[in-house]
Amino acid sequence: MTYDEFNAFCGALPATTHVVQWGDSHVWKVGGKVFAIGGWSKAEKPAYTFKTSERNYYFLHDMPGYRPAPYLASRGMKWIQQYDVSESADNDLKYYLSESYRIVSLGLTKKKQKELGLNQP
Repeated sequence: MTYDEFNAFCGALPATTHVVQWGDSHVWKVGGKVFAIGGWSKAEKPAYTFKTSERNYYFLHDMPGYRPAPYLASRGMKWIQQYDVSESADNDLKYYLSESYRIVSLGLTKKKQKELGLNQP
């Protein structure tokens, strides 16, 4: 996945905002809370960082091409960085980005969720 594809995917999710910060990283937020970061790695290949469930965190943290996210995971947060995988992993990345979005949006206050039209019955 390229950064343009990453930005298009994240931008298609409801109520998201995009900023460029932290050394030219593409930072995606929902309700003001970060759910995905594109960049933020010194490697030549693209790197994508996302929040995970505890189960997915332990599944991914030792998988080839994945690692606990720099800065975030060292503070006890369940964030993973995908940094070196084949293009065939794009569907996996889309799943994990969607899950990160879901986890972060569910962590917003009920008032904020309603204001943004998220997670409504």
